[in-house]
Amino acid sequence: MDLYKQVFVAGAVAPLLSSPQPVRNSGFDRDVVVEAVEQVALDVVALTLRAPDGGVLPVWRPGAHLELFLPSGRQRRYSLCGNPRDRFRYRIAVRLIPDGDGGSREVHERLRAGSVLRIRGPRNAFGFVEAPSYLFIAGGIGITPILPMVRAAGARGRLVYLGSSRDRMPFLAELTGAEVRPDDEFGPPDLAELLGEAEPGAAVYVCGPPGMLTAAQRLAFDSNPTGSLHVERFAPAPVDGGREFDLTLARTGRTVRVGATETALAAIQRVDPRVPYSCRQGFCGSCETRVLSGAVEHRDRVPAALARPDRIRPCVSRAAGDALVLDR
Repeated sequence: MDLYKQVFVAGAVAPLLSSPQPVRNSGFDRDVVVEAVEQVALDVVALTLRAPDGGVLPVWRPGAHLELFLPSGRQRRYSLCGNPRDRFRYRIAVRLIPDGDGGSREVHERLRAGSVLRIRGPRNAFGFVEAPSYLFIAGGIGITPILPMVRAAGARGRLVYLGSSRDRMPFLAELTGAEVRPDDEFGPPDLAELLGEAEPGAAVYVCGPPGMLTAAQRLAFDSNPTGSLHVERFAPAPVDGGREFDLTLARTGRTVRVGATETALAAIQRVDPRVPYSCRQGFCGSCETRVLSGAVEHRDRVPAALARPDRIRPCVSRAAGDALVLDR
């Protein structure tokens, strides 16, 4: 699945068990070989990846993801859903999105055992916190980052696995003890009721469709005021309350108009498709750029104490006025 991360925490914040690794934009790319491609649900394949020489791969922790550079040049991110103790293999799962922009279709149609891919990572932006108990709510392909967390939580964790039907829910055979509740058997889930079943102080992890995540953010604090909520989005959140502005790229002298409902990064990509980016959620820093002129409306996930007024993360942040000039 194409993944873009968002972490939202409500209530008490606990220490991370799977702390986010330092976000680096280069220096940890490597080639891997596709060892196996397995159909794990309707329209979902799991890829097992290994080093070309069969050697040890970098360590990862629950919640981590890889960035894949596909043969076409497309760049996509997928959660690691295998066993962190297996230092020789990574596993990811990709759901086919027929009306998407082609990344998932390329994985399904072109990748085979023996295919060579370039990856970046692992990186972690969906950290697994220490908590007295855990409630995991996964929707469909949203099980991928949750699966290693469930294993790590052990007896302290409870998993509710939602989906439209069992044939569309990957890794069911690996989830002994989970509450599996497909819609065609149980009807649409009552998220408020599920969140209300979290124990006091529990860490609640939710990953699934955008509507599920939005509802969880709206309901979480009332349902679990002493705990914490952590969500992971599959796609960037829509631009809310934006307004149009001009964006000038100083090195080329080109100016683009940023629409009220598009990101500055999307506008830059129209004239510079090679602009680096990764998370498109404002946390990783891949797209961060120096501001030469203009005020920034910061919408990123950098703590206020660490924010730099002369930098912008154009995947989420915008001009506070009518124009910005960037050192790009």
